[in-house]
Amino acid sequence: MTRSLDRLIRPSSIAVFGGKEARRVIEQCDKMGFAGEIWPVHPREDEILGRKCYRSVAELPGAPDASFVGVNRQLTIEIIRELAARGSGGAVCYASGFREAVTELADGDDLQKALVEAAGDMPILGPNCYGFINMLDGALLWPDQHGMVRVDRGVAILTQSSNIACNISMQMRGLPLAYILTAGNQAQTGLSDLACAVLQDPRVTSVGLHIEGFDNVEALQRLARLARELKKPVVTLKVGKSEQAQLATVSHTASLAGNDAVSSALLSRLGIGRVETLPELLETLKLLHLSGPLESFDISSMSCSGGEASLMADAGVKRKIVYRALREEQRQPLRESLGQMVTISNPLDYHTFVWGNREKQTAAFTAMMRGDYALNLVVLDFPRQDRCDAADWVTTCDAVIDASKATGAVAGIVASMGENMPEETALSLMAAGVVPFSGIEEALAAAETAATIGAAWARPMAQPLVAAPANGGETVTLTEHEAKLALAAYGLSIPEGRVAETAEDAARQAERLGFPVVLKGLGVAHKTEAGAVRLNLADVPAVLEAAKAMAGVASGYLVEKMVGKPVAELIVGAMRDPVAGPVLTIGAGGILVELLEDSAILTLPTDEKAIREAISGLKIAKLLGGYRGAPAGDVDALVAAVASAASYVVSNASIVEELDINPIMVLPQGDGVVAADALIRLRK
Repeated sequence: MTRSLDRLIRPSSIAVFGGKEARRVIEQCDKMGFAGEIWPVHPREDEILGRKCYRSVAELPGAPDASFVGVNRQLTIEIIRELAARGSGGAVCYASGFREAVTELADGDDLQKALVEAAGDMPILGPNCYGFINMLDGALLWPDQHGMVRVDRGVAILTQSSNIACNISMQMRGLPLAYILTAGNQAQTGLSDLACAVLQDPRVTSVGLHIEGFDNVEALQRLARLARELKKPVVTLKVGKSEQAQLATVSHTASLAGNDAVSSALLSRLGIGRVETLPELLETLKLLHLSGPLESFDISSMSCSGGEASLMADAGVKRKIVYRALREEQRQPLRESLGQMVTISNPLDYHTFVWGNREKQTAAFTAMMRGDYALNLVVLDFPRQDRCDAADWVTTCDAVIDASKATGAVAGIVASMGENMPEETALSLMAAGVVPFSGIEEALAAAETAATIGAAWARPMAQPLVAAPANGGETVTLTEHEAKLALAAYGLSIPEGRVAETAEDAARQAERLGFPVVLKGLGVAHKTEAGAVRLNLADVPAVLEAAKAMAGVASGYLVEKMVGKPVAELIVGAMRDPVAGPVLTIGAGGILVELLEDSAILTLPTDEKAIREAISGLKIAKLLGGYRGAPAGDVDALVAAVASAASYVVSNASIVEELDINPIMVLPQGDGVVAADALIRLRK
């Protein structure tokens, strides 16, 4: 059920409950010019900060749009119940001691359930949270200091952590903060629902999420759809690990499909950007606020020294961004404005010949920005304002602004060190439509993230995730032969094989299949480590000897035709993520699984295009393409095999606990692929 959060986050009337913290809420609203009604509620005080005090919810002159409840946890539940009954718009629950404290307080979980029940249909934030800051309307249900100012439009940042929110509010990077909202325990209202609410405010341009754990995957998908519809990008800083314990697994898949990798795959599927640090989050939001998603990964870089040009070039190596070569029509204008001694390239070191000359700098920057780059960067570290004269640096800023206006190109000025971008300069650049980046790494992270969102939005919206809760029954593991037959029914190619109970029977089956054969012991999870697999057996005596050697660990035997030498071996697996549901893993297989750590995650359902892209991004893709004269692998057959595995998982989503096909042997082009081993765990 989706509750409207409009009254809560954009209130006309606010009620405050409690002592010190409630008083601070009133102080902050007054300081920021909140124009609505504020009603303090206190059992003993007659007046707080010039406002009449009420004794209870029942005495209030009306149902408040928003309430800050800053009392103990037991009393919080009572007040929330009364506010809900009165028809209030929502409340912030400041108190701690709920589910976040279950290890210290035995009743914490029960109290959180009671709080949600008391709220009913009324939205609540928290418990265990500070609340929110709305700088568009001056409405602050916030019991502490902050560093924000009133704005007419800007970005919204949401986090579970109140302390992180405080830290973000103190930023001095020129980022216009419209909202900061905290969700605490997300007992009822999660970050995704809050993000949907602020996205619908026409004054909000983009949203940043600091996520410790996904609250609800359906709400996250709803947020992704809304962001596309409104053309307001969302970027996340995802930290930590899922609170749910990882499943105990017996395959290699779990070692590849870590929670963090699944998170990245999920966000990529939804077209939600992901960054790694708080500074990257803030810098990306600055870019998104001014330009929205970028149209490509192509960027240009200009600086007045070779050292800075090298820093930019080196920082770009680990990113998807591309310093695309200059077009011919750019070269002559650059040569005319910069002179013969400058090497015309991208990144461009324009030297100091035009330093302090606004006209020549504007000409050079304009020529570069006419190259149709998604983002044009100029490296410029400002001198200390308390000791130096920054007049020439201001001239360069003016030239960048002039060139950006003349071309309509997206432009940014990058201070290689964050402290060398003064806040006053950052604010003036933002006002002029130029992004003031603090740090080279952060600027390129912002460019990559904005371009990644742009690329995702250029594709059709992905289908909803497979929403199949796990069957709660006992887990059973199929034999390798049973697993292969189950997958073959969905189109996966498997070797011709037969099951045998005894060593003698295994030898007879091998003779019927024709040599050479592979012999495997059934009922063994990791066959290679247990000595339960023998390859290339050429005759009956060899099969008998091998079968007797593994009799102590095997419950039976599987005899299969030997497959020809592959071009490469891959693993395809699936496991159940507690948030994203069943996910598929593709990676380097065989003995290289843990050695290379080369894998990609696909959320489900998927399609052949996504599968092909995932395979092409693997390190082992070089082998598939034909490495150093070796034959190329049958990639089309591999794509079809992965699609078959995905189809099996989607069709059996409620019972599949784990799938491990390792290796899939990719044969030379035209010869197909063969699943040499398979493991499936199901819930009864």
